[in-house]
Amino acid sequence: MRIFNIPDKYRSSVISKIKAERKTDDPRGKDYSPSILDFGKVRFHIARHFGFCFGVENAIEIAYKAINENPTKRIFLLSEMIHNPTVNSELALHGVQFIQDTNGNNLIDWEELTSDDIVIIPAFGTTLEVENILNSVGINPYHYNTTCPFVEKVWNKSEELGNKGYTVVIHGKVNHEETRATFSHSKTNAPSIIIRDINEAKILSQIILGEISISNFNKHFAGKYSDGFDIEKDLQKIGVVNQTTMLASETEDISALLKTAITKKYGEENLQNHFANTRDTLCYATNNNQNATLQLMNTNADIAIVVGGYNSSNTSHIVELLEEKFITYFISDETKLHSKDSISHFLLSEKSVVSSKNYLPKKEIINIAITSGASCPDATVDKVIKRIISFF
Repeated sequence: MRIFNIPDKYRSSVISKIKAERKTDDPRGKDYSPSILDFGKVRFHIARHFGFCFGVENAIEIAYKAINENPTKRIFLLSEMIHNPTVNSELALHGVQFIQDTNGNNLIDWEELTSDDIVIIPAFGTTLEVENILNSVGINPYHYNTTCPFVEKVWNKSEELGNKGYTVVIHGKVNHEETRATFSHSKTNAPSIIIRDINEAKILSQIILGEISISNFNKHFAGKYSDGFDIEKDLQKIGVVNQTTMLASETEDISALLKTAITKKYGEENLQNHFANTRDTLCYATNNNQNATLQLMNTNADIAIVVGGYNSSNTSHIVELLEEKFITYFISDETKLHSKDSISHFLLSEKSVVSSKNYLPKKEIINIAITSGASCPDATVDKVIKRIISFF
């Protein structure tokens, strides 16, 4: 497996040893049971898979390569490198400027760029429209392109579907950088539509089956489909791809639901002519992290702690899973652990940071389930663990 050249401060002293030992015992990573760190008063149940994935380490390596190779030039990132505040703020400390926010709103006008500037494409990729702007300025958008290979795999599958006459159904968040990029690439090759969840998949299924009027289409999917989308024609042959950080199980459920609708309309014998098999677009890291989280839910933990950026999609889905069983605290780093009795954490339901008291149970031995998102450095998880230990 490739070893990436990323700053040592992102490496860990505790987590790296645990991961190395697990890799030795289970080189294929198929044992999803958590590791246990027992400190007597507090016991940590640590997810089998979490932290930087291949795509994230690749992106960080390329970003620092751009910084080191261009000491006299202005360096820009299209938007956040990954959804982690520590990584992005440290890139900013090296002089990197951000052209857009995470919603695609410009923080710096395109007119301010020159052909001497360096622009880094983030791990989420970018739209063809932005690539064209950079090319028109005289900036090569591919020189420091950190787009995750698994995102590009989705783009390639979308192109393949389009070439075979399929419409591409994208399971994703319409304002997320990755989904915007995937939609931009997909719509050049195929009619394309974005659906957020299983509820929107049910509506799309009902439209396919004629159970609700096609007049409802725009009500539910305005701004989420490609120009010239023909509802009657473009829903006859479909294939489902996803934003790689979505819940893999939800993508599979959406695919199964739409497959059932297509089967009902065209018959089992004609299914392969109307519904494409796209299981190979699911990201391995997202799958592993989510499967490890499901195993973490089998522990007897008193609480769960998830570490990562609050705008990180894959981290949010891990939080959603753990919240089904545990009181779960979503924190960005160890500084949110103020004391043994006070914590600041992000509530997904309210999209805001709140403070809670007495978050650690008053027990002789406290069991804590802990994991992080794919964009969170292991060193940050280390610091969270050490901070909690310091309270005892």
